[in-house]
Amino acid sequence: MIDGTDWNWRGERLHLGVTRMGEGPTVLLLPALSSISTREEMRPLQERLATSFATVSVDWPGFGDEPRPFVDWRPPAYRAFLGDVLNAVAPRPLATIAVGHAAAYALQQAEAAPGSAGALCLIAPTWRGPLPTMSGRRAQSFDYLIRLVDLPGIGALVYALNVNPPVIRMMARGHVYADPAFVTPRRLAEKLKVTRAPGARHASVRFVTGALDPADDRASFLAGARRVRDPVLVLYGAGTPRKSRAEMEALAGLPNVESRILPRGKLAVQEEDPAGVAAAIGAFLGGRA
Repeated sequence: MIDGTDWNWRGERLHLGVTRMGEGPTVLLLPALSSISTREEMRPLQERLATSFATVSVDWPGFGDEPRPFVDWRPPAYRAFLGDVLNAVAPRPLATIAVGHAAAYALQQAEAAPGSAGALCLIAPTWRGPLPTMSGRRAQSFDYLIRLVDLPGIGALVYALNVNPPVIRMMARGHVYADPAFVTPRRLAEKLKVTRAPGARHASVRFVTGALDPADDRASFLAGARRVRDPVLVLYGAGTPRKSRAEMEALAGLPNVESRILPRGKLAVQEEDPAGVAAAIGAFLGGRA
């Protein structure tokens, strides 16, 4: 069933989508923080898990399919939001399943409040945005780009030039999905619709430029993850892009982390191979329910 939730951040009230399915121990699903992501990317996986669990998926502020008022989104907002979700929307879950940057925020939550997020199932976990990953650092020019995209008129135009159909198709086939045929006209249209929601550009440009990165560098990210005492599973596809995969392998190599490489998939392996992801999560959670 689908309902909604309101959340306030520094005087701004936001309505966020929430999808609930199934019965049993609670499992929270967090989609990626990405220009083309909403909780709908979790639906194929959620439908499979709902046969055994009470599943709850929620959109992140600034993302999702609801109108998005202008907010200067930064990591403290997302840490606060996840804490509020675990207090009011999905309290004390058996597990939290998190994709991409959501995984890094889930790790920080587990470090700060052990047990609050349950066991962590991290799918293609990342901590660094696309432009810093490509360039190897977060340049000052990225902040100029944020301010430009925030501007009325010209900002919307600059944003639109970077989320047009050819760019989204190239990004999806290059980094998000292993099988180019998976990017059907219908799926492309759905992703484009996400980018065109009112106010979508503000959180999107901050994600792309690294302003939403929850850690300053790999060392600090891994140091925090090493302190997590809740069970942690890392899942990623065999086709994961090289630079992103290196970060996932570094996390998977920690002594307190279990990992599994799925035979196919890139950064959205939960969409391409929901059955494989569900099976791996089910095995990981099997003795914990």
